[in-house]
Amino acid sequence: MELKKSPDGGWGWVIVFVSFFTQFLCYGSPLAVGVLYIEWLDAFGEGKGKTAWVGSLASGVGLLASPVCSLCVSSFGARPVTIFSGFMVAGGLMLSSFAPNIYFLFFSYGIVVGLGCGLLYTATVTITCQYFDDRRGLALGLISTGSSVGLFIYAALQRMLVEFYGLDGCLLIVGALALNILACGSLMRPLQSSDCPLPKKIAPEDLPDKYCIYNEKGKNLEENINILDKSYSSEEKCRSMLANGDWKQESLLLKNPTVTHTKEPETYKKKVAEQTYFCKQLAKRKWQLYKNYCGETVALFKNKVFSALFIAILLFDIGGFPPSLLMEDVARSSNVKEEEFIMPLISVIGIMTAVGKLLLGILADFKWINTLYLYVATLIIMGLALCAIPFAKSYVTLVLLSAILGFFTGNWSIFPYVTTKTVGIEKLAHAYGILMFFAGLGNSLGPPIVGWFYDWTQTYDIAFYFSGFCVLLGGFILLLAALPSWNTCNKQLPKPAPTTFLYKVASNV
Repeated sequence: MELKKSPDGGWGWVIVFVSFFTQFLCYGSPLAVGVLYIEWLDAFGEGKGKTAWVGSLASGVGLLASPVCSLCVSSFGARPVTIFSGFMVAGGLMLSSFAPNIYFLFFSYGIVVGLGCGLLYTATVTITCQYFDDRRGLALGLISTGSSVGLFIYAALQRMLVEFYGLDGCLLIVGALALNILACGSLMRPLQSSDCPLPKKIAPEDLPDKYCIYNEKGKNLEENINILDKSYSSEEKCRSMLANGDWKQESLLLKNPTVTHTKEPETYKKKVAEQTYFCKQLAKRKWQLYKNYCGETVALFKNKVFSALFIAILLFDIGGFPPSLLMEDVARSSNVKEEEFIMPLISVIGIMTAVGKLLLGILADFKWINTLYLYVATLIIMGLALCAIPFAKSYVTLVLLSAILGFFTGNWSIFPYVTTKTVGIEKLAHAYGILMFFAGLGNSLGPPIVGWFYDWTQTYDIAFYFSGFCVLLGGFILLLAALPSWNTCNKQLPKPAPTTFLYKVASNV
């Protein structure tokens, strides 16, 4: 079904509002998991590397499943996916309150909550990009601040709930709050043309020849009828060979030998044969669509900017995600007194991430700013800040570095914008799903690697040198790929045909 032109306003601002709160409710607890991380260390007594898997899975699994999430949003729409995912996030958080060990949390908090967050993120970004074109950078910046505001509020909220109700009570209350995602999802009205008539079901005999992949329509129909005739004759033969059967059934067959054929008329056999053939042709068409999907994926990676982008996002998440999870433990390991903590470091990261997402999103809308170079600049500055963490030995220094890291982590708001400019809006869901897969891989590996470095050396110094190097490397690789010209990046990937993968799937429903 063809989409209307992006309205750049109107109901689109309602979409921005509910998408903001959707990301606020679903990402608040997973991003502020650093507060729960310390509680889980004390409760289960496991190593820091193993315990860090809970938070890294919650942020990484949904991104790893981004290709599947994109396919779900493309097939079912943002509204049903959001409502279903709201149940997943709320259920996973409530289930985590009954966790008997750390391995149970890997499933309930890491996989269930993480997958629900991934579905919600893809749904909110996709529907916002559909409603906005000229002001897409601003809209994406606004909705992405929802997760940052959630990080800021949930860091203090979860700490307070743990003090009053314990760890289990905290997770139950946070899970109940996540049920409000269902109300947000109900307002995500799909942007589609109401004038477009529903596609008519095509009869098997009216199928165009281009869909007959093996071009054996008539032959298959005759073969199917012959198969049915053979099955009916075999059934008659078995019935006639009954030696000691019911005498009433045997006499009925002798008196009326054509009763079997009257039950199965010739028209019914032909109808069954046509339906069988139609199912075979539909399966062949589906297989052809999946082959086209793989071909489009290969075509995406022929774009050197896109290839550099997936390397950069992988390295960025390996090195850039651990601070939001481990910063509280870094302060405790640096012997910072609790009396000096005016505000949790995670809250500082959260509020500055919200500011960064909003300001970077606004900057992305200026025509004279190259969005790709802006994204590269955020990676380089963030990599330098990560390398400076081992030198921070006071609360003030840690707050300053947390603010810098938080602000430039806000480059998530311009990442969909960069992806759209690189591959085009037609391939956004496809390309974004692939990139988020690698981002999820980085999110899943980053915190455990940093935790293992600490378990090995009993200090975070080497761990954050490694994190900073990864982010810097990704930034310079992307810079080298983008140096010739921003416009040539768009020309390297040919413009897709009017019937893309997403529309082909919709036309088969």
